[in-house]
Amino acid sequence: MVDSPRLPRLERTACTPDQLRTAHMIVSVLLDYPGEAYDEALAAASESAAGLPAAVRDDVQEFVAWARSTGARAVAEHYVDTFDQRRRCALYLSYYAVGDTRQRGVAILGFKAVVRALGFELGRDELADYLPLVLELSGRTGDRVVLELLASHRDGIEVMRSALRGFRSPYAHLLDALCRTLPPIDERTSERYQRLVTQGPPAEMVGVGTSLPFPLPDRSAQP
Repeated sequence: MVDSPRLPRLERTACTPDQLRTAHMIVSVLLDYPGEAYDEALAAASESAAGLPAAVRDDVQEFVAWARSTGARAVAEHYVDTFDQRRRCALYLSYYAVGDTRQRGVAILGFKAVVRALGFELGRDELADYLPLVLELSGRTGDRVVLELLASHRDGIEVMRSALRGFRSPYAHLLDALCRTLPPIDERTSERYQRLVTQGPPAEMVGVGTSLPFPLPDRSAQP
């Protein structure tokens, strides 16, 4: 398990369901590698952030201002130096729960089960515990299960946030924005998700993804 000195936790900012989905989609896009059309992505993020609560909006705009002034190429170099070279900044959530061990394969199966249970499939090269991917899933679905999955990995996210602050990376603003949106969850709920990650999904559901060790909302009445 990866550990690091922690910053004080940020106070949760009240968000409507739509604001929560928007915030998570913005952070998902900006936490991913800055590829083609990065300027357009920054513009869209800045515009979308205008409707968010002030604290979350300001975190996003701080990052966008830095990225615009720095330029896509330099941002990409900083991204690689930060997320690919520093283990406390790894964007893979299971790494903080089980470390870089054989158990990570089991942990990733747990995340994959959640993705499939919500009706999505991963690309060949995608790992289900990749934070931008989990945030995209939250942004697309607004599902309580994804939000609780994120909240159950709050300790790992806080390690990342503290490390980014320590390295004076502007990406810390995005982790601040994310942490302001995460709800508290009770110990029993957290344990269910951690058990899914550390032990993997039940054997009978591997490769199926239609049931989980916690309830999903009933979608039978949805179009």
